[in-house]
Amino acid sequence: MKKYRVNVNGSLYEVEIEEMDAPAAGAAAPAAPQAPAAPKAAAPAGGQQIKAPMPGTILDVRVQAGQAVKKGQVLVILEAMKMENEIQAPCDGTVSSVSVRKGDSVETQALICTIA
Repeated sequence: MKKYRVNVNGSLYEVEIEEMDAPAAGAAAPAAPQAPAAPKAAAPAGGQQIKAPMPGTILDVRVQAGQAVKKGQVLVILEAMKMENEIQAPCDGTVSSVSVRKGDSVETQALICTIA
């Protein structure tokens, strides 16, 4: 264990951090536990992956697989820190997969949908 002093907004804290061994070669690191989400579809080659910019809860999903979207169109509403954030399409295309459902909790960089 290593000890560190951390200053957070003027308050000094002493923390201990345990070093963990790296996973063996070829073994995948364990993923953080998450609530079950909708079935994940593999991203097609050349597809644009839309990922959560921050952790939060999906309040509304406004698109479905196969739907054509325009740049700037709202794909989902993500609630984070008591604010509703519109996740918009970065480009024109067709939604090839939607990986979240209303009520799902997502972490930062979680796949929301893929646009081809």
